[in-house]
Amino acid sequence: MTLLGMNTFTAPALSAIGFYQRWLSPYKGFRCAHAALYGGESCSVAVAHILREQGLADSGAAIGARFQACRVAFGQLSPGPQVTGGARVRGVCCCGPLPIPFRCG
Repeated sequence: MTLLGMNTFTAPALSAIGFYQRWLSPYKGFRCAHAALYGGESCSVAVAHILREQGLADSGAAIGARFQACRVAFGQLSPGPQVTGGARVRGVCCCGPLPIPFRCG
């Protein structure tokens, strides 16, 4: 599906992911937990694929499932209790509390 064939909300969402991948992700200092644990696509790549396949309006459940899988992967990569509420968390995750000071890969 081309950007022209998408609804008016899907194309901006894909553009935002592209901006994140180009200008933010290389400098954030950590890696997607799902990709670090299982290999394969990062969450941003997977979500962009879901959006291209299903469109923004129909992709909520699939995107939510991917982020939940990433949270589970984060839990497997980060032994011990998770600290939230503004505290720093050691680990690898695109879905956990930020900033995460540990780099994987």
